[in-house]
Amino acid sequence: MRSTRRTLTAAIATACALATVTACGGGSGSSSTSGSSSTYTFWDPYPQFDASSDWGKRVTACGTEAGVKVKRTAYDTTDLGNKALLAAQQGNAPDVMLVDNPVVSTLVEAGILTKTSDLGLDTAPIQKNIIGAGTIDGAAYGVPIGANTLALYYNKKVLSAAHVDPAAIKDWPSLTAALKKTKAAGKKGITFSAINTEEGSFQFLPWFWGAGGDLARLDSAKGAAALTLWKQWVDAGYAPKDVLNNTQTTSWQEFATGDYAFGENGTWQLANAEKAGFPYGIVNIPAQNGGSAPVPTGGEFVTVPVQKDTGRYDTTKKIVSCLTSAQNLLASDTTLTYVAPTAAVQAQQVKANPKLQPWVDAVAAARGRTSGGLGTKYPTISQPMWTAVQAALSGAKSPAAALSDAQTAASKG
Repeated sequence: MRSTRRTLTAAIATACALATVTACGGGSGSSSTSGSSSTYTFWDPYPQFDASSDWGKRVTACGTEAGVKVKRTAYDTTDLGNKALLAAQQGNAPDVMLVDNPVVSTLVEAGILTKTSDLGLDTAPIQKNIIGAGTIDGAAYGVPIGANTLALYYNKKVLSAAHVDPAAIKDWPSLTAALKKTKAAGKKGITFSAINTEEGSFQFLPWFWGAGGDLARLDSAKGAAALTLWKQWVDAGYAPKDVLNNTQTTSWQEFATGDYAFGENGTWQLANAEKAGFPYGIVNIPAQNGGSAPVPTGGEFVTVPVQKDTGRYDTTKKIVSCLTSAQNLLASDTTLTYVAPTAAVQAQQVKANPKLQPWVDAVAAARGRTSGGLGTKYPTISQPMWTAVQAALSGAKSPAAALSDAQTAASKG
């Protein structure tokens, strides 16, 4: 128990380094599993969905199907990871928890998640690159609710007016040329999120990887090329200066004004794209010298924290199965606008909505942020990386100097 507690303490320190001070201020926000055994606690990172939303109703229905009441609490992604570690330390972890996939390895290292095999949950049909983010030493510690990734949405009217053919965008030079034409035509170029959180790292990774960058070497010339590209876009006015503060949501809101040619965003915005009021298309994020850049795998895992009362697991398994079984994944992922983690359900999704096909293809080729043996090292790399992006785009440091400092910080992590 002492070693576990030390691991928990270290994990909390790592998680808190990725969050605001207030998110790590204490454990008072944790929901207790004590009290009525017919109430099960459920945490997720979807504060945008209230109890009356399709997602809220889905969670409630899964509790009803399992014969219990589910008390759902939603936190933002970073806050959820911190509260999970604190709750485990205090012995009042929730029964079910959805966490961003890079967080799984941190929670496993802290010893607070149960193996899916111990619960009798089958993960065999799930695509290898998706389940991989939650697999440690050959054992899966959660079930993906779905997956998402990034691409470039484009406004057909804006590109047409600027005489830009989206099919001609094959690499960085052709994309930059398109942004230049768009600005000359009186419109705006591209919007993305470069905020100083995991969202900023998530959005930078396709460009970093697309230049051949390696997360184990943030200070390479290849990584600097990617950051220099973003810096050049901001300096030239092809991208707005407010990318430094943009979340993926506010970045989408900018694109949805109809003034931008491109918006880097995810699968989850597909429903909003249909409501945008202008014709749109989707192209893969190009790599520096051509082809599609590797994109990061996004999405959450349904996990089951370790409980003192092991008798609760049978009902917990029913709740998890209700959300993730082959029969129910279509409903869950349609609700979240996610790509399903299995080929069979993906085929059902594309049949119902052919516009999902590019996203299914992108997810199949996506790369896990904790892959390549990074595991719990990823958070200690991601924070210096997003800090470097901020420093370079704000003009505080050159891209090369910012990434050199980032590598120094990551090496100490």
